Parts: sequence; structure tokens; C-alpha cells
Amino acid sequence: MQRVTLVLLIAVTAGCASKRQGPRTKAENEVITIPESKRTTPGLYLTAAQAYAKWKAGPENVTIIDVRTPEEYVFVGHPEMVWNIPLKLVAYEPDGARRKFTMKPNVDFVSEVKKIVQPTDTVLFICRSGSRSAAAANLLAEEGFQQVFNIIDGFEGDQVSDPESLTYGKRVKNGWKNAGLPWTYDVDQAKMRLPSKAADQR
Repeated sequence: MQRVTLVLLIAVTAGCASKRQGPRTKAENEVITIPESKRTTPGLYLTAAQAYAKWKAGPENVTIIDVRTPEEYVFVGHPEMVWNIPLKLVAYEPDGARRKFTMKPNVDFVSEVKKIVQPTDTVLFICRSGSRSAAAANLLAEEGFQQVFNIIDGFEGDQVSDPESLTYGKRVKNGWKNAGLPWTYDVDQAKMRLPSKAADQR
């Protein structure tokens, strides 16, 4: 009797912990909890490796959109098959507190996405590490798209959080590049949807 009670207690505790942790996905027998910044309204998530496998199984039915800036797409590299439609653009205005440049929304983002995919299509969004792609998936979900997935580890992956590691703070943990998936620096200009000059000035 005590043993049965213990088993039930463990099961209930695990269930409560799962609810507290938020949505999770599986990657090679590993259960991954999705951080708040990477969660989406549709709740559809893939790792980079899973995304590549999904695209490879039916490239005519799956579109991958890289929402990073054109600078990242060109100089950091990108998956070979993706479109580049930036969600945000570098404003080249220094943000002193964060020691970075500020970013501004690409007001043409949704309209450009709609030029290459339909609301019934399967669309996978990728960015550096999964946050901007989550925002992109949410925007398209608001427009009636149902099969919009967030690639949660992005192109570069997550930062190493162990301060004792030689790679502390570097993006060498998971992600498209670190998984050994095909990527390139080559640019197919037909697959880059750059904002118009008018949009730049808004």
C-alpha cells in the first residue's frame, strides 16, 4: 500500500512540475523545456536537427524562413534552403546601456512572408537562438497561419552558461551550425526579401 501511494505521489509531483516548467519538446531522447522567450501561441516547436529532417522529408511542402537581419544572414552564414525575411533591422543607433546597436521592426515582415507562403502551409522560423523566430511565429499565427513552428535552438545555438567553461558565453551549444547541418555563406538574392527604402525611412 505504501509503495502504491509513493508511486502515485511521484506521478502527481512530476505532472505538477511539468506544468510549472511550461511546454517541452523531445530531441534524441532528451526532454527540453521551452524557455518563456521562445514560446509561441501555436505551441509548435522543433530543434534545428528536427527541422532539417522535416524539411528533407518533404522540401516541397516545408518552407524555412530565417528572420535574422540581412547582415547576420550574409556574414554569419545561413541554412542552404532558407528564405531571409528579417523580423527586425539594425538601426545603427548605439544603445549604450546594452553595448549594442538598437533594432527596429521590419514593417513589411508579414506582407513579405505572405508573398511566399499561404496560411495552410508548413512554415518553420529560425533566428539566432529561438526568440525572434518565436515572435515571427506569433505574428503569423495572428494572421491565421496554423502550421508555424519555432526552431528553438536557432542557427547559432544557445550560450554556454557554465562560467568555468572556456567557451562561457559563446554560442557553441546546440543550434543549426553546431549540429553539423548544411549551411553556407553563399547568397541567393532571389531568396532575400530586403525592406524597401521607404520602409527603411519609417
